[in-house]
Amino acid sequence: MHQRTLTSGLTVSAIGLGCMGMSQSYGIPNDDESIKTVHRALDIGVTFFDTADAYGQGSNERLVSQALGSRRRGIVLATKCGIVTSAPGQPAGVDGSPAHIREACDASLERLGTDVIDLFYLHRVDRSTPVEDSVGAMADLVRAGKIRFVGLSEASPTTIRRAHKVHPIAAVQSEYSLWWREPEKAVLPTCRELGIGFVPFSPLGRGFLTGSVTGVESLPANDMRRGLPRFLPGSIEKNGSLVETLTERAAAKGATAAQLALAWLLARDPHIVPIPGTKRRTYLEQNVAAADLALSAADIHELDALFTREAVHGARYPESMMKLLDTAD
Repeated sequence: MHQRTLTSGLTVSAIGLGCMGMSQSYGIPNDDESIKTVHRALDIGVTFFDTADAYGQGSNERLVSQALGSRRRGIVLATKCGIVTSAPGQPAGVDGSPAHIREACDASLERLGTDVIDLFYLHRVDRSTPVEDSVGAMADLVRAGKIRFVGLSEASPTTIRRAHKVHPIAAVQSEYSLWWREPEKAVLPTCRELGIGFVPFSPLGRGFLTGSVTGVESLPANDMRRGLPRFLPGSIEKNGSLVETLTERAAAKGATAAQLALAWLLARDPHIVPIPGTKRRTYLEQNVAAADLALSAADIHELDALFTREAVHGARYPESMMKLLDTAD
């Protein structure tokens, strides 16, 4: 497996594994298959695993811990704190206070069954707490030996700069894919300038870029995509034509649409490490193989021209979820 450096001292596999969907948001969990998927990821060289205390209200961290077992050594384990949930998959608010961060870290360490968290993210920026205070608490955790690196999730360029002055930020995690390219405007340039790695979550557009989702009626009743504007009638049909073209371009290269979408991300910057989520071994193996798919400058230009911001229909999130994002600059 190819390796990439997010920041000095933090090297991971070029493609990681997002574990949220193993416990919430995308249909009925299957712990047995999820554990086998983690085992297979380890076998084929994946060293970067992503979870959060909010996923399944802590159950995902326990599942990841169970799956890693005695193979914890040698991998980079990332988790997050700051989202306060009311039910699995339902964020109720954000708490970035130092007291909450300290408590959340201790709870995550216990659930993960480890003595140190490799990469600890502030899951969302708390507007009621200065980010300097939040990151200051995380810096204290570094000095205490409880975490190795500090990260931010869904943070604006101004917030990233403020945080980085308090303690080096190792990675910024945000949604980024062919059909959500907003980070290109200012977040990615800020990360490049400051030497911060970038970790795209939902790099396959929550499964849409795989071509497997043609309508919400085929999704489980508890699937979060049933409430996302881009998957709703009026938008999904228009977005579907983009994926059809993506699938055709991928087939010409002997690849899947998902592999082409991931290869495009990897080609954007050497310090980008996508974390496609899956709970199935088959999709994991396909995703990891994308690291071997080389794209020419012409390939990248064609995809850039196809997936413009104007070409994709529908908002990213409903308004209730957009309110939790730190997007104002």
